[in-house]
Amino acid sequence: MSDKELQALISLLDDPDNAVFDEIKQKIISFGDCVIPFLEDAWETSFDVLRQERIENIIHYLQFETVKKELSEWKKSSEQDLINGAVIVAKYQYPDIDKESVSSVIHQLKQDVWIELSEDLTALEQVNVLNRVFFDIHGFHGNKRNINSPKNSFINNVIESKSGNPITLGIIYISICKQLNIPIYGVNVPAHFVLAYAEQPNDILFYINLFNRGTVFSKYDIDNFLAQLKLSPKASYYIPCSNLIIIKRLLQHLMYTFDNLGYVEKKEEIAALFSILENS
Repeated sequence: MSDKELQALISLLDDPDNAVFDEIKQKIISFGDCVIPFLEDAWETSFDVLRQERIENIIHYLQFETVKKELSEWKKSSEQDLINGAVIVAKYQYPDIDKESVSSVIHQLKQDVWIELSEDLTALEQVNVLNRVFFDIHGFHGNKRNINSPKNSFINNVIESKSGNPITLGIIYISICKQLNIPIYGVNVPAHFVLAYAEQPNDILFYINLFNRGTVFSKYDIDNFLAQLKLSPKASYYIPCSNLIIIKRLLQHLMYTFDNLGYVEKKEEIAALFSILENS
């Protein structure tokens, strides 16, 4: 279809007949997200509220389909890179997110940590270096005032504001450690996401609470935390979890935050993304 034919279709989006609109909508959607620039131009030049609303809905539909496709491909990938996963999740709210700007900040963090590392440092000393660079020099911190804000779950917001929840802070911290070959991984503790320094999956030296500026703690603290929640201990609450589980945890928290704010449609869409990762 030529640009003129596409623009002619878009011009008909203000048709009051819903049956006609649905047919036009399906034709436009069939061309995929390549039509989004044309739709955006039409929205900017339109003074018809109904037409603008319909254009917004079509753009959102196309962008959401792209996010679903990318998340499905991420799940099938062998590496399941954490930053890539977090960027895809952020695309739900920020379709034009610049992954390179996110990667650039993480690279700088890695460089700043690397400069201060040496081969003779103990595991605890390595974490002290990581914490000094991450919290003191770069100013990252847990958003304790508004932990349930959806912004805390979008990696680009966290990179920009230096403020996030335990999951997004953990994604950044783990990514730095991966580039430096430091064996720090996520641990899927109920109601709280923490990290573990684990030279082997079942050989945990200690745990790290990023929401409290990288405080180091032990297995017994997890035992006490689970007792407070009246939960029975499970092995999965103590050992490193996969990147897939971390991104699922990120989506679960995002569902909770949207539900808490009464954004039912957004909650349902995030649930649809979660189901992509949940289903085998």
